[in-house]
Amino acid sequence: MEDTKKASEKTKPDMRRVTTAEMARHCGEGDVWVAVQGKVYDVTAWLPHRQGGDLPLLSLAGQDVTDAFVAYHLASAWRVLDRYRVATLSDYAVSEVSRDYRRLVAEFARAGLDRKGHGCAASLCAMAALMAGAVWLVFATTSVAAHMAAAVMLGFLWMQSGFLGHDSGHYVVMRTGVLNRAVQLGAGNCVAGISIGWWKRNHNAHHIACNSLDHDPDVQHMPLFAVSPRLFASLTSAFYRRAMRFDAAARLVSYQHWTFYPVMCVARVNLFAQSLLLLLFIRTTRVPGRLAELAGLAVFWVWYPWLVSRLPGGAPDRARRLRAAQLRRHGDPARAVLPEPLLGGDVRGAAPRRRLVQKQTRGTLDVACPPWMDWFHGELQFQVEHHLFPRLPPPARGAPGARPLPQARTALRALRLLGGQRAHAADAARCRHAGARGHRRRLGPRAQEPRMGGRQHPWLIYFII
Repeated sequence: MEDTKKASEKTKPDMRRVTTAEMARHCGEGDVWVAVQGKVYDVTAWLPHRQGGDLPLLSLAGQDVTDAFVAYHLASAWRVLDRYRVATLSDYAVSEVSRDYRRLVAEFARAGLDRKGHGCAASLCAMAALMAGAVWLVFATTSVAAHMAAAVMLGFLWMQSGFLGHDSGHYVVMRTGVLNRAVQLGAGNCVAGISIGWWKRNHNAHHIACNSLDHDPDVQHMPLFAVSPRLFASLTSAFYRRAMRFDAAARLVSYQHWTFYPVMCVARVNLFAQSLLLLLFIRTTRVPGRLAELAGLAVFWVWYPWLVSRLPGGAPDRARRLRAAQLRRHGDPARAVLPEPLLGGDVRGAAPRRRLVQKQTRGTLDVACPPWMDWFHGELQFQVEHHLFPRLPPPARGAPGARPLPQARTALRALRLLGGQRAHAADAARCRHAGARGHRRRLGPRAQEPRMGGRQHPWLIYFII
């Protein structure tokens, strides 16, 4: 009798049928259902335990998430799903877009493009050389020019640590998960002073809800910047769980075409603050290895102030050298963090039930540049490829020997499936409507050209790590 009961419980999800409309009703924070390949899962109990945070699942609640699941998870993750299965979709159908996308993901896997090949050892050696060079210049000479050069080297060090932390957050760059975790803490917390746990939570939300004004923290910069007139309606941020009010302070956005670069010169302070807030004060959010992350930040706040204290001169001289490092990391035109919609990306309100391919290709862009510049961009100038295939290592995204495969096939299929020239025209109209007048004066007509899987030039880079 007991065996019969267990067998009946095991087959219950197969017997229960629900429609897409019924599943869509389970989209609240305490009731989250999703579908993967026609099977419905109640993942409410999984939300507090998900290492990448609960926000991606909350933004996709009540929807078919098959494309996102195959994009972000290894094959071993399929085994975890069975314990949460509750039903089967009775009206499950696969669109042509999704069918082609899944076929392309499988083709990349068969070609071995999703295997390791990041060159993590080379990145670590470059970081060590930059750190050693900066320290030597500080101690070996009192020359202002040498100290400015050390600041530039420190800026390049932070760039490379950001790239390495970014890639190790998307996939395992080392031979084991333990070594990968060590790289994350070393590159993110110890070297850059930024919590890798905070970054993964932020970046996962950005990837899943790319350019959603409600869900994507990378387009939520009120009261300093507004990337769409819809922000003037005081939208509520699902990431920060508060209203982004358009009040008297937010009137600053009228001058954002003048304040953008000055703010970016000190933007790193916000990353420090967000990291400390999450680790020290936001206890409701699960952060794996919270104590290890705090220890890593402590390492940063030991070596960085110590190195600054060894600079000759008073506070103004030291501030000038620090500013040079910050400008190298955030402020020069080739590294500008320009809001994506101003470069042709599509911004939207509440996360719509749009296909993954559409969301990612309409909200991202590639940057046209010669191969020798790949190191300076971390090969993340291939934003379309990265957002569609986030687990592809950089050599598979953009190394000279592998460039044609992801770029050509992704761009051609995305453009064909999204409607080609008609989609270009629709996006161009949206950009003209949404662009702030001051930014149009600042960036000129090139920044308003439609962008759908095409290319832009390196002085108009959208680059948030």
